[in-house]
Amino acid sequence: MWEYRDKNLNRSAGRRLRMGAGLLGIGFACFNLIPGAVNAAGEASVQSLESGLNALWIMLSAILVLLMQAGFILLEAGSARMKNAGHIAAKTVVTVGLGSLIFWAVGYGLIFGINGNAFIGWGDFFFAPAASAGLPPSVFFTFQLAFAAVSLSIVWGGFAERARLSAYIWFTILFTAFIYPVIAHWIWGGGWLAMHGKQDFAGSTVVHLTGAMAAMAATLLLKPRMNKYHPDGSSRKIKGHNQVYITLGVLLLWVGWFGFNAGSTLSVGDGFFGYVAMNTQLGASAGAVAALAISWLRSGRADVPTILNGMLAGLVAITASCAFVEPWAAIVIGLVAGILVYYSALWFERLRIDDPVSALSVHGVAGIWGTLSNGIFATSALAEKVGVGQGGWLDTGSLHQLWVQAYGILAAGGFAFVSSFVLLYAGKRLVGLRVQAEQECIGLDISEHGEYGYPEHFERADSDMPEPFRTESDEENVKRVSYLPRTFHLR
Repeated sequence: MWEYRDKNLNRSAGRRLRMGAGLLGIGFACFNLIPGAVNAAGEASVQSLESGLNALWIMLSAILVLLMQAGFILLEAGSARMKNAGHIAAKTVVTVGLGSLIFWAVGYGLIFGINGNAFIGWGDFFFAPAASAGLPPSVFFTFQLAFAAVSLSIVWGGFAERARLSAYIWFTILFTAFIYPVIAHWIWGGGWLAMHGKQDFAGSTVVHLTGAMAAMAATLLLKPRMNKYHPDGSSRKIKGHNQVYITLGVLLLWVGWFGFNAGSTLSVGDGFFGYVAMNTQLGASAGAVAALAISWLRSGRADVPTILNGMLAGLVAITASCAFVEPWAAIVIGLVAGILVYYSALWFERLRIDDPVSALSVHGVAGIWGTLSNGIFATSALAEKVGVGQGGWLDTGSLHQLWVQAYGILAAGGFAFVSSFVLLYAGKRLVGLRVQAEQECIGLDISEHGEYGYPEHFERADSDMPEPFRTESDEENVKRVSYLPRTFHLR
């Protein structure tokens, strides 16, 4: 019996020993698997966090770029006469809203559609965001939409104070659907200029030069504002009504530009967006200082619009090169832009090209200089980091990148101008571009919208007619334009 019991105990102990060894082996195996599981979970968590931060940064940047529309309203309204201020604010809201719908329906697909070719994109029309492991497509779409809206607002500098509201509407459709997307695809959508290595990090060419060339076409077809030039051909300065508005508008644009340039990194990653923001600030500051200096030297006064235009020119110029150049080069680019914008504005005046908000100088000339500057100052290390083109002449001793930048400007600027001119000319012949002389005389606020942006200012001077003009019909306003107060000079 004891012997049987001992045998049973021995068998039971053996089973427990084998079971313990098996559990111990499983434990060791699990212990060895835990770090892999933890690492996999950790990597997934880090990747998810990085994607979320990228999406948040680009969405914030898109908001900053859209906020620039407030800057455009204040800048353009302040640079115009008060009889057109309400019209300028209203048409900005209308055109950005309409342009957004057109960009959703057509524009985005013509830029980034995957079924396109070197000339134009195709697909993704009526854009429907899909799930993505990287940057959410809806965030990228909103960011790109904000850029298109900025280019569109630049165009209106060539329309200011003399174009019909209907012209703004139909040209918004044409520009957002057929002009801007072509150039954006060439450079940002994988088109032929992108294949050639053209460097335009945030849009000196795509956004600013494109808008400026369309503005030039409009300016040439609309002709100068009434009484802008004397019979002998000399220019008559038509002053804007509010320099504080102009300054606030420029400040809003300055702040929004950090979304414009730094946001174009499309990630938070290694913090490269901070480097881009620093170059942006240096370029803008140098442009303002250069414009102040040239204004003092030439006129003996610190002209406020000149200083502000210099700062904007510095921003426009550094937009193409902010990710490709070193800080000292950003300062040089801004300084040159501030000087160029001063002389180019004088040059356009001599050519009798009426540019009320200096869009051609600020966005056109400075955009050309900023794009060319990559071919001079870009470094090979930064070009490799961004993944576009190569170093400029000072870094490599080669003129190849400068050549690419130059013919990219000719192609993009030429297409924007010619296509805009053709479409605007056709529109001028078919439906008209410019308001009638009487409407321009009393202002676009009342002729296009039925009420002045400053209604209390436009009261009849006669003591027997104390009621403000806004209580009368549009027809009565036109008939009684002679009752306008002496403080308001018709031009």
